[in-house]
Amino acid sequence: MFDTPPFWMYVAGFLLVLGPLVTLHELGHLLVGRLFGVKAEAFSVGFGKEIAGFTDKQGTRWKLSALPLGGYVQFKGDMNPASVPDANAPKEEGSFQHAALWKRSLIVAAGPVTNLLVAIAIFAAFYAVLGKPVIEGPEDSRTIGSFAEATAGRDAGLEVGDLIVAIDGDAVADFNAIQQKVALHPDTRMVFTVERAGERVDIPLTTDRHVETDSFGNQSAIGRIGVVPSGGQYVFEDVGVLESVPLAAGQSWDLMGMMVTGIKQIIVGERSFKELGGPLKIAKYSGEQMSLGVAAFVNFAALISLNLAFINFLPIPALDGGHLMFYAAEAIRRKPVGPQATEWAYRTGIALVLMLMVVVTVNDLFSLPLFGS
Repeated sequence: MFDTPPFWMYVAGFLLVLGPLVTLHELGHLLVGRLFGVKAEAFSVGFGKEIAGFTDKQGTRWKLSALPLGGYVQFKGDMNPASVPDANAPKEEGSFQHAALWKRSLIVAAGPVTNLLVAIAIFAAFYAVLGKPVIEGPEDSRTIGSFAEATAGRDAGLEVGDLIVAIDGDAVADFNAIQQKVALHPDTRMVFTVERAGERVDIPLTTDRHVETDSFGNQSAIGRIGVVPSGGQYVFEDVGVLESVPLAAGQSWDLMGMMVTGIKQIIVGERSFKELGGPLKIAKYSGEQMSLGVAAFVNFAALISLNLAFINFLPIPALDGGHLMFYAAEAIRRKPVGPQATEWAYRTGIALVLMLMVVVTVNDLFSLPLFGS
C-alpha cells in the first residue's frame, strides 16, 4: 500500500505551484509591455468568470478568475485573451500592434523567459546551499566494476574493466552521465565506445526497459544496461553564488534537452502517450511532493516552471512560440502575415491546445485508481 497525501495537499500543492508560476509568467509580459509603453487592458490569473479584481491607475483590470489553469495579459489591440491581433483595431499609440516588431517580440518572449529564470534561480539556490555533486575517489566511475545478474551490457559484450568513453558518439564525463543517457532510452539500440587494453572498441547493444514505481505508485519506464561502476562516490563540493548560476543554467539546458527527447519519443511511438500529464496529474504530483517536504516541493516547482517555459516556446499559434513564429515571418517578409491567414492560424492553434488539454485530462482521469489503473 502506498502512502497517500491528504486531499487538501493536492489542492494546495496545485495552487501553490501553478498560481505563482503563472502569475510570474504573465508579469513578465506585462512589465516588459509597460516598459515599452504598451497598455494592458486586463491581467488575469485563471480563465473564465472573474471572482475578484480591481482596476489600477493605468486602467489595467487585475482579476482572479474561476478556472485556475493558466492566465493571460490582454494588451490594447488584442482581439481576445489569447492575444490574437484584432485586424479591425486602429494601430494607435499604446496598442500592442503599434509597437515595433522587436518590442513585440521581447514582450512575448518575456513570459517564458521569466519561467526559465525562475527555474535557474531555484536550481542555483540549491547549488549555493547544498553544493555541487562531484565524484571522489581514485577510480574512474566510467570503468565497469561488475554486472547485475542478467543485463543488456554483459550480453552485448561489455566486460569488467572496460572504460565507457562515449555513447552514440557523445562523450560521457562520469557514471551519472551514462545513467542519464541510458535512462532516457529504454529498449533502444545504442553504440557504446569503450577503452579496452589501450584500444577503443564500439559495442552496439539494446537497452533493457525497466518500469520503476515510486512510493506513491507512480510508474515510469527507464533504460538500463546493468553495469556497476568500479569506484568513485558522489560528495557535495561547496560553490559560490556566482558559480551556482552557470551550473543551474547548464542543468536547465540538460532538462530541456530531455523534454525534447521525450516528446520526440512519444511522436515516433517509443514512449506511450499516457506519459503526458495534464492538470490532474500536476495536482497529484504537487500534493505528493509537498508531503515530502519544502525542498522536494520547491524543486518540483522549478521543474514545472521549466516545463512552462518549454511549452510556451513551442511554435504553436496561440502560444508564445506561435507569436514569435509570426514575428519571424514578418521580419523575413518585411510585412505582417495577412489578417485572414493570421486569424485562421490562431484559431487552429487554440483548437489544438484545447484538444490537447481535453486528451491529457482524460488521460489523467484514466490513470487514477478509480478507473483501475
